Amino acid sequence: MDELTYESALGELQAIVNQVQSEQIGIDELSAKLERAAGLIAFCRGKLRAADQDLQQLFADQEPG
Repeated sequence: MDELTYESALGELQAIVNQVQSEQIGIDELSAKLERAAGLIAFCRGKLRAADQDLQQLFADQEPG
């Protein structure tokens, strides 16, 4: 199985949003989709935080000192 990436998680989130907005899913499936969306959001936030920390460290290492 492929490892989840930020881009694939974001794409899956967009697909879930589209399904919910167009009412393509039934109420029974809605709960599972929303639970998956919450997990994907947490994953994306974690990736963004890690990237931010990496950038901050990179810039801190570049400062004259």
